[in-house]
Amino acid sequence: MKIEIPKSALLEALQAVQNVVSIRTTLPILSNVLIQAEKGRICLTTTDLDVSIQCRVDAKVLKGGATTLPARRLSSIVRELPSADIEIEVDDKDTAQVHCGSSFYKIMGLSEEEFPPISKAEGKFCYTLDQGAFREMLRKTAYAASTDETRFVLNGVFLSFKDNKLVMVATDGRRLALVEHEVEFPAEAEVDLILPSKVAAELVHTLGDNGELRIFTKDNRVMFEFGEVVISSKLIEGTYPNYRQVIPAQCEERVAVERETLLSALKRVSLVTTEKATAAHLTFGKNQLVVSMTAPDVGEARETIPIKYTGKELHVAFNPEYMIDPLKNLNNDEIYVELTDDLSPGVIKCDIPFLYVLMPMRVS
Repeated sequence: MKIEIPKSALLEALQAVQNVVSIRTTLPILSNVLIQAEKGRICLTTTDLDVSIQCRVDAKVLKGGATTLPARRLSSIVRELPSADIEIEVDDKDTAQVHCGSSFYKIMGLSEEEFPPISKAEGKFCYTLDQGAFREMLRKTAYAASTDETRFVLNGVFLSFKDNKLVMVATDGRRLALVEHEVEFPAEAEVDLILPSKVAAELVHTLGDNGELRIFTKDNRVMFEFGEVVISSKLIEGTYPNYRQVIPAQCEERVAVERETLLSALKRVSLVTTEKATAAHLTFGKNQLVVSMTAPDVGEARETIPIKYTGKELHVAFNPEYMIDPLKNLNNDEIYVELTDDLSPGVIKCDIPFLYVLMPMRVS
């Protein structure tokens, strides 16, 4: 195999695929990137057996072939090379010689035959969305997924393609984030699936602001194809809990609050958080919201926010980090906080199909 490729193109492709490469693995081949060269382009592939990423890029193929090279080492080398064309030549023993300007490297690789087989981007049905829209849906929900491995079905984002819309949900049992988006597909293509959090994070990192995203499902796998990138992943098996049950049917009070103002206040008061004091107190009074925290060993913090509110005084305590998460991932100027009392779930909404349910903290 022998190729020539601009540094910028090779580096961008390596950065697109290297995130799933494990630093510590019992299988050396999983630390490598598969490089396949044919007909004026190369295909780079990495996998950890659960998730795989492929990226195609144009290159001058002087001799076709394939090999695998250490992904992170190759990426580090390419990053430091001068901005010029890079020549990579690989012999029959999978040893690569890398030339760029006055720089030269020899890198020991492994045979392509050792690399695990990769699923193709295909399936019985294909769902088509805008890349930016799907990435925003993940940003607005994925942070709420559980990290508790004993509840494995909650360790991901639930995607439900039904009634010509995609409903995306994540919950850890203490909070729930939900967002909806209209998508056209045939009735027989309705499906529910649970996407692992690792893949959700990779998609947020890799998806663009616009352009088409195609989603395929086959057996227990899902594939995302966009631009020159294909991400394939196993799905989480199991039945997702009935999330509709935890969404309050109605709340007694609905208060409009400036999102940035509330976000800044929560960030400031949470500076006095300790292991023993993790509750932010929200007191809704006449035309003002007081956000406060008290930590016996540290002190206290208080912020007062002007609001339009003339209802009954409400006092509720929430984990400040759990309130900060949705606020920093929304773009709306104004959000609505819906409350009933200090023991009932609070709900955050805005003028898009999004809602966030948060269980209050019980404090003495």
